Amino acid sequence: MANLVLSECGIRPLPRIYTSPRSNFVSTPTFKFRQPSLSSSSSSSSLAIRLNSSRNWALNVSTPLKTVESSSPIEEHEEETQRFDPGAPPPFNLADIRAAIPKHCWVKNPWKSMSYVVRDVAIVFALAAGAAYLDSWLVWPLYWIAQGTMFWALFVLGHDCGHGSFSNDPRLNSVVGHILHSSILVPYHGWRISHRTHHQNHGHVENDESWHPMSEKIYKTLDKPTKFFRFTLPLTLLAYPFYLWARSPGKKGSHYHPDSDLFLPKERNDVLTSTACWTAMAALLVCLNFVMGPIQMLKLYAIPYWINVMWLDFVTYLHHHGHEDKLPWYRGKEWSYLRGGLTTLDRDYGVINNIHHDIGTHVIHHLFPQIPHYHLVEATEAAKPVLGKYYREPQKSGPLPLHLLGILSKSIKEDHFVSDEGDVVYYEADPKLYGEIKV
Repeated sequence: MANLVLSECGIRPLPRIYTSPRSNFVSTPTFKFRQPSLSSSSSSSSLAIRLNSSRNWALNVSTPLKTVESSSPIEEHEEETQRFDPGAPPPFNLADIRAAIPKHCWVKNPWKSMSYVVRDVAIVFALAAGAAYLDSWLVWPLYWIAQGTMFWALFVLGHDCGHGSFSNDPRLNSVVGHILHSSILVPYHGWRISHRTHHQNHGHVENDESWHPMSEKIYKTLDKPTKFFRFTLPLTLLAYPFYLWARSPGKKGSHYHPDSDLFLPKERNDVLTSTACWTAMAALLVCLNFVMGPIQMLKLYAIPYWINVMWLDFVTYLHHHGHEDKLPWYRGKEWSYLRGGLTTLDRDYGVINNIHHDIGTHVIHHLFPQIPHYHLVEATEAAKPVLGKYYREPQKSGPLPLHLLGILSKSIKEDHFVSDEGDVVYYEADPKLYGEIKV
């Protein structure tokens, strides 16, 4: 069943899911339990404790437990079992999670999906008309924030089209996806294909496509301007258009060019179609500059566009970074589709949750991207008992997600690269970084 979960959005069969831990994953701890004499009356229970402790594959061996002479084997065992290693293979598989999600959560209703499109497009035009009519500097800043947020909401609906969670009709998905994404200067098929790669390889150091870590070797090749742009707020949140043109450090190609190694030869026409739609939208914007004037277009479109970019980078970055505990990234045989997907994070955005279509409910989306956005919250609640500690409950937000600004800032300062070696790695910080990029 796990090989078919993503068939609706055109994804190839999934890699093998580890349903039980491998014996060589966790190394033997450096400490030993005190072994009471087997001649005592409690010999059988002591033996059972030692046997059970040997099975505790979730032990976090990166911080060995300290033995205390006065502690008993039972106390040591209890302390051991309380530890949780997020990089260990989970004791469940993809089919277990799928079985816990109600069947109706998988049903796609194109009329309901289109109702969200109509709602969001109507709000976009109403905001633009209202701001142009009032034309007040008291109104424009509010308009920029509101319209930029709505542009981001349009992206999320186009994102559903790309996954096939918008409807079961590929033609409808393609038409709506092109209209929505082209309107905010995103090449629909170019993005859709690279985003599919991201989902297929989430959590993989080398093969992931979106906000994945750089190896230390690649990190050391970055020049000063690249480090300044990538690790300085708010510049980090302006990365998306540049990523579309040239991808991330260490990778080559463009979302606009059909010969990029992002794409297969059979996808050439799709990429050309999306690039043509993007070009048509860009040409329309140029014409509107002549008709309405560049200042008016700056106020009506350009500034909201960049607010939308900031939302996109802000939300997508925090899907994969910034948890209080470091999250693992994988290579080689340690990676699996399930383990990679479990490193994603849910976030609470307060009143923005409804506006941007619950995209913060991200763990279940990453595992099962064919679930429509309007079922993600229910599906997540149903899956939590199966996920256990592998699900990280998001911090509750106030009306606006201001609490996430501190999390973002902390992560940008700490998550710089991962080791060149090892199949389970964690982000490391460059202590010299901000001295190097200081201007």
